[in-house]
Amino acid sequence: MTQEQKYTIKISLIVALGGFLMGFDASVISGVIKFIEPEFALSKLELGWAVSSLTLTSTLAMMVAGPLSTKFGRKPVLKIAASLYAVSALGSALAPDFITLVIARMIGGFGVGASLIIAPMYIAEICPPGMRGRMVSFNQLNIVTGISVAFFTNYLILQLSQSDSAWIQTLGIDVHQWRWMLGLEGIPAVIYFGLLFGVPESPRWLIMKSRSTLALQILKKVSSEAQALKDLAAVKESIKTRTVKKRAKLSELFKPALRLVLLIGIVVAILQQITGINSVFFYAPMIFEQTGIGTDAAFSQAILVGLTNLVFTILAIMFIDRFGRKALLIFGFSGIAISMFLLSYGFSSATYKLTPQAVETLPGHVDKAKTAGMLNVTYHSDIEFKDAVEENFGNIISKKVEADLITASINMNAWLILLSIIGFVASFAISIGPVMWVLFSELFPNTIRGIAVSFTGFINSSVSFLVQLVFPWELATIGNAWTFFIYGLFAALGLIFVLIVLPETKNKSLEELEAILVPTDKQKLN
Repeated sequence: MTQEQKYTIKISLIVALGGFLMGFDASVISGVIKFIEPEFALSKLELGWAVSSLTLTSTLAMMVAGPLSTKFGRKPVLKIAASLYAVSALGSALAPDFITLVIARMIGGFGVGASLIIAPMYIAEICPPGMRGRMVSFNQLNIVTGISVAFFTNYLILQLSQSDSAWIQTLGIDVHQWRWMLGLEGIPAVIYFGLLFGVPESPRWLIMKSRSTLALQILKKVSSEAQALKDLAAVKESIKTRTVKKRAKLSELFKPALRLVLLIGIVVAILQQITGINSVFFYAPMIFEQTGIGTDAAFSQAILVGLTNLVFTILAIMFIDRFGRKALLIFGFSGIAISMFLLSYGFSSATYKLTPQAVETLPGHVDKAKTAGMLNVTYHSDIEFKDAVEENFGNIISKKVEADLITASINMNAWLILLSIIGFVASFAISIGPVMWVLFSELFPNTIRGIAVSFTGFINSSVSFLVQLVFPWELATIGNAWTFFIYGLFAALGLIFVLIVLPETKNKSLEELEAILVPTDKQKLN
């Protein structure tokens, strides 16, 4: 490995730590919702809001992160994002009520939106073409690492809270589990902020700001001198050809010449979220509790989901520059569709029957007398059963005992659910998860890349927000089976789009892709 390659990897890993914080911040809420729903007496939409509020502000941040990075640089925006993560962690951990918690989560969302857009853009702009796919995928790797660590720390805190150790009680872990889950993020946020001081500015941004001498110095650190000079000339020529105005405007994205790349960007942005990935990541323990395995097992299986995500993201990094973006997407969407249809079948075949023997196994906090109206009744869907629980226990108490009653009454193939979710996560992680951000960094011309990535990222985040917000409501209204069946249909449509429309982009420089995908004829541009 050359010195240039080592330097490129080091810088890419540091910048991609923003992905770790994003993954941790977003998915740590999966362990929190079990505690805050009864504590704050939340409705299903309020519960969805607690999860999705972070994504709402991250969506707004994506619209301004690109333009801000174009004006002030990629590096300063990343530093601001790191600061917001730290403030959010502290505010969330100390939140005295639901509104304060949501506000703190929304502050973190601004950091999520900024780092999610700028980190892969920066990495793509500093890396040679032969390393770009793997290096940009580092950001996705760190996102899934953050998700895995969040699942693990949630489970660890849950287990520690059941200990009688004096230090556990002194720190309040036994009664403030969810606060500790949220507060831990402050540690990596501070580390990220410090490491960013050792990162150079994007060379392509420097060239756009007429600081070519400094840009060339940085380019020489990531490639040979000859290649650095060639890249410098190519970027200058690209900017000269494409720049009509000094600042790109959103309206430029809708010119006829950009029609194809914009279509691909928008569709890919929607597909990554509408197939249900954040429903699984942000509600994993809730989903597993629906299979009747209990709370501890649900949290431990969430760890397995995180590890699967991590392993298959690593495989994606290994394969993305070898097999190409399109091949991975074809494989991934096929796996996602199959997994979701199996998941739908597994839940549709479940039945619920509470027998007198099962009632005797219920924990002490469940009022067994209130189960009288449900004894020996067979319910053929999760909606029927949950309605019966609410009718017999009331709206507030039912939230606390629902998981226990499902465990005692359900008859289903829990292994099919686990394997289907693992298959779904594996298929996502090796394809649309990392590939989307690689495509975003490749599709758009240099002069509008900032605003283009912000625009498509805005769409991606908007869909993510809606998916997270309505997921608890969907489960309560149309049930598990139909919810996952709809996700499977979207994956099947995505497969068709990839097969027909998506071009291959591997092993081409950003300037070569611009020449191929975006016509240079002035009439087409205008």
